[in-house]
Amino acid sequence: MSTVLITGSQGFIGGYVVEELLGRGHEVIGVDNLSKYGRVAKSYDRHPSFEFVEGDASDPALLTSLLARCDHFIAGAAMIGGISYFHAYAYDLLATNERILAASCDAAIAAHRSGRLRKVTYMSSSMVFESATFWPSAEGDERRIPPPLSSYGFQKLAVEYFARAAWDQYQLPYTIVRPFNCVGIGEGRALGDVEILSGNIQLAMSHVVPDLVQKVLKGQDPLHILGDGTQVRHYTYGGDLAKGIVTAMDHPAALNEDFNLSTAESTTVLELAEMIWRRIRGADVPFRYVSDPPFQHDVQRREPATEKARDVLGFEATTTLDEMLDEVVPWIENAIMQKVI
Repeated sequence: MSTVLITGSQGFIGGYVVEELLGRGHEVIGVDNLSKYGRVAKSYDRHPSFEFVEGDASDPALLTSLLARCDHFIAGAAMIGGISYFHAYAYDLLATNERILAASCDAAIAAHRSGRLRKVTYMSSSMVFESATFWPSAEGDERRIPPPLSSYGFQKLAVEYFARAAWDQYQLPYTIVRPFNCVGIGEGRALGDVEILSGNIQLAMSHVVPDLVQKVLKGQDPLHILGDGTQVRHYTYGGDLAKGIVTAMDHPAALNEDFNLSTAESTTVLELAEMIWRRIRGADVPFRYVSDPPFQHDVQRREPATEKARDVLGFEATTTLDEMLDEVVPWIENAIMQKVI
């Protein structure tokens, strides 16, 4: 099996990807500077095929030294957060992530030239479709619509330009993957979070599923939602996304291609909120909500085309939202008890 370097290995999606890689028999080297959550225990910390390196993914010398013994590189490190991050850290998101991206490409070009590194799998984002004017958003539409308005979305679009430019000039093979609305466990309050209240509850991660769950668990009534609740999302389980990412890394037909990785099911924020309410409060308690002003970059509709990943990779995200909540609700409840959020 291959040896894979993954940056951002201790992050939210990164954790799922490491588990998937190890489950498929790969040797994994993880790099993370622990700047977002600090040191958090992971299921794979003591796995014999996992090596963790605490370091900064913007350090090209570090990445070059590690990539010298790797077959694949999943470039996943980034400064990332929920919608509040886009405003609190608008400049830092752009500057930090560009430094990480440039270092990643520089190191990968050198490693590929030396002969061992076969490909880079770049983690992009559904936010490249932030300014979409037609739906569903298919691969290639990111170059037909206006560029993203947020610095985060703009930088993620730059990830894709870096990937293609490194191929054009240096023949560095690539695959681009775009996860949509990851849902799962393992994400706590970020060390750099700013305090943002939603009603009487401080937002935990500024991601809609865990924030709605914690507000209902803490008894908020009426429930506060951002915007009018008609925002459309495709909530996709982290384990499914990891399967798609690792499949795209391995699949020969993924060479120099890009893929939306997502469930095909659309859900409005209001539908999600009521589903969480009924699950926690029961059917007898009337569902009540109020709308708070949305953030500027809270996209109204984010709906991907998923056919390419299905037809080329054989990938489909099959975990239902009910199944995701079976896992997430008890995890958030325990996190509240432990005062993690």
